[in-house]
Amino acid sequence: MPINYLARLTSRERTASANVHLGIVLAFIAGALNAGGFLAIGQYTSHMTGIVSSAADNLVLGNVGLATAAALSLCSFVAGAATTALLVNHARRRSARNIYSAPLQLEAALLLAFGFAGASLQHHEIISISLIAILLCFTMGLQNALVTKISNAEIRTTHITGLVTDIGIEIGKLIYWNRRRDVSLHVVLANRNRLKVQAALASSFFAGGVGGALGFKHAGFYSTILLALPLVAMSLASSLQPGAPD
Repeated sequence: MPINYLARLTSRERTASANVHLGIVLAFIAGALNAGGFLAIGQYTSHMTGIVSSAADNLVLGNVGLATAAALSLCSFVAGAATTALLVNHARRRSARNIYSAPLQLEAALLLAFGFAGASLQHHEIISISLIAILLCFTMGLQNALVTKISNAEIRTTHITGLVTDIGIEIGKLIYWNRRRDVSLHVVLANRNRLKVQAALASSFFAGGVGGALGFKHAGFYSTILLALPLVAMSLASSLQPGAPD
């Protein structure tokens, strides 16, 4: 049943396939938000490397306002990650049926807020940074921490630098020519399963970027409402399963 499948994606008992399937869904959402957010405010919000570099550059150039704005983006991302940790650990202490539902529901709520109120938030700023940027950075920090905790840091979804690096490493191993397969020598073998997983995550992020850009181009901020639906479905699935406690 679809409800059982969705429940397994966020179940407390993890499997490798559930981690990958969840990662693909969240990578798509992250790619869509990153691309759609750029069209909205001209800033990518899913990875912090560029933001930290921007803070450093503007600080050196004397653009204190822009450096402060970048720092606020970073703090918002960190706050999102910290929020996930608080919600998950609180649910674990209460022995909740699904300890990951609260962060998913919060992310869905933020996406709905972005969809319905994004147009008005676009005109409000804090120290030259749009409230949309702060909202999206918080959301990306929330999501990245969630999938990191769920997969024991094996999967990340809001940026693909590490994914592309791992893909390159495995491709290098794949094309390496072992002239002799002598057990006494070091034999180089690619982890084909890891290569498939990383390629699937990177492809999902790219597909999400295309979808997010098209959605924002044609539907504006309302396009993010569709992104919230799978999050709501996954967060409620365990409680809707047959035999679930009331």
